[in-house]
Amino acid sequence: MYVVMLGYSFSPQWLALPRSERQRLKATHIAPLVEKYADRVRARFFDAEAFQTRFSDFALLETEDLTAYYFLIEELRDTPLVGQGYLTFKDVVLGIEDGHEHFERSLAAGAAA
Repeated sequence: MYVVMLGYSFSPQWLALPRSERQRLKATHIAPLVEKYADRVRARFFDAEAFQTRFSDFALLETEDLTAYYFLIEELRDTPLVGQGYLTFKDVVLGIEDGHEHFERSLAAGAAA
């Protein structure tokens, strides 16, 4: 299992939009993509601006399929939220769940061969 922490920030122009317009844009452009990839990428969204300054929000994305994750990000980049500068990706951290255990098992399998 791969987990990606994707940090991003919303621009002042985004914050200047009425909340109803922000909700409409998210419902039109973000929600359908999250749904499209939901069978391969689990997404959870968090606010962070009150706790640090590198980014205002982050998503935790869990997947077994890095290609599906990559395609999701490509499609997000094609949305007006990114294209018009409302949302900017700031930080990407990728981790492999229990990666050290997988490594140890591969060493043991290699020794047995």
